[in-house]
Amino acid sequence: MKAFTVHRGRVAPLDRVNVDTDQIIPKQFLKAIVRSGLGAGLFYDWRNKADSADFVLNQPRFKGASILVARANFGSGSSREHAVWALDDFGFKAVIAPSFADIFFNNCFKNGFLPIVLQASEVEHIFQAVKKDTGYSLTVDLAGQRVSDQEWSAGFEIDPHRKRCLLDGLDDIALTLVHAAEIAAYERAHPVPYRFQ
Repeated sequence: MKAFTVHRGRVAPLDRVNVDTDQIIPKQFLKAIVRSGLGAGLFYDWRNKADSADFVLNQPRFKGASILVARANFGSGSSREHAVWALDDFGFKAVIAPSFADIFFNNCFKNGFLPIVLQASEVEHIFQAVKKDTGYSLTVDLAGQRVSDQEWSAGFEIDPHRKRCLLDGLDDIALTLVHAAEIAAYERAHPVPYRFQ
């Protein structure tokens, strides 16, 4: 897993509440067992319907955006991990919202993707700033736990263990392997005798 320290990127505003995982990555893309290529399915129905030119990710000014800002209860619905994979594969590094569905929130951390909870008023500030500035960008400083633009900043909370894993690029397997020497020493000290069946 790639470490997340500081990221600066353009912001794409998804001005909707209760965005569920079926909207993030529709069911027909769940056959994939690899993480690459799922960006093509991100918000597929919204990006590909007849009147989709106005959808945020179809607008040229948001091409290459790497920070998504949304409204409350982002990632609700089923527990598909593909939703996080699709956001990441599309190029997003973080999503900011006033609240997240629990399973989606947990899946983000397990995949090196940063979900940031800000107050509704702080999220509204970002939406308004995007309207005023066609190239609006934010800096996300994980170590300092701050989101900022040129004139404004807001702090966010994060569990210390999850923060460390993101900063060090440790997924569950890598976190276990940090203790490989101790595990090997334990196994040598406690050999399991071979038994014939």
